[in-house]
Amino acid sequence: MVGSDVKLSCVYPGTDRFDLDDLFVYWQVSESNAVVTYYLPGNSSTGLEDSHYKNRAHLSLDSMQQGDFSLHLRNVTPQDEQKFNCLVFRKSLELGRILEAVVTLHVAANYSMPVVSTPSRPSAEQELTFTCVSTDGYPRPSVHWINKTDNSQLDKALHNDTVSLNQRGLYDVVSVLRVPWAPSVNVGCCIENALLHQNLTGTETFIGPEAMVTDSPVRPQQEGSAAVVSTLAILLVMVIVAVATGCLCRTRCPRRSYTGAHQAQLSASRIRKCGFHLKALPSPQEVGERPAIS
Repeated sequence: MVGSDVKLSCVYPGTDRFDLDDLFVYWQVSESNAVVTYYLPGNSSTGLEDSHYKNRAHLSLDSMQQGDFSLHLRNVTPQDEQKFNCLVFRKSLELGRILEAVVTLHVAANYSMPVVSTPSRPSAEQELTFTCVSTDGYPRPSVHWINKTDNSQLDKALHNDTVSLNQRGLYDVVSVLRVPWAPSVNVGCCIENALLHQNLTGTETFIGPEAMVTDSPVRPQQEGSAAVVSTLAILLVMVIVAVATGCLCRTRCPRRSYTGAHQAQLSASRIRKCGFHLKALPSPQEVGERPAIS
């Protein structure tokens, strides 16, 4: 892992013990032959190691006496991902080579948890744009977008991935996904680190205004029902007032005893006061003048 210390193994297969004054040990990069570190009897030649490994690579003298010539490398960086050669010679054998090993160092670093941002106030019928950001990982990642509704992988043609090296030699990733507009979209951005067998997924859900549940569709019905109830209440009050007015008229009219036609006219007058209209009654003279019917 980047920033950690590692041990690159190079061990003599036998059980022999070695005299340090009889050994010449070299560690170097396979492709460039750059010297990583070395051991010479008496350290007569120092300062030949590559500057990239200076003060970071060393050998254990006690371990070498027991046949362990492993390289200890501190504070691993992405540039340390190399093939290294371990070479051991014996002075007593006229610098005959007694051990050679090739060790490959793989470097990895965890990516940050992907952060997915949603579209900012898109209008209907426009495409939706999601942005995924993850930083400080190694090696180069693979980027996948997932439809979280059914966990299906989205077509790679829908997203554009930008992977760049930062100042630490680690990778930063920015992926932009564009999908057709929909009232509700739930997606996930997956950053895959194959070397670490690691998948990090950040998710985000877009919910448009059309998909939000509100009470606005119910309001017209509620207002219509309230109008009907109000109308019925007004009619009911009018009926009650009419009945009460009629009863009040009956109560206020004085009760006197009348006979004949005068009583009939008085009754008609009372009826008119209570809001009813009848044809005028004939006078007593008119009643007397009518011919009798036999």
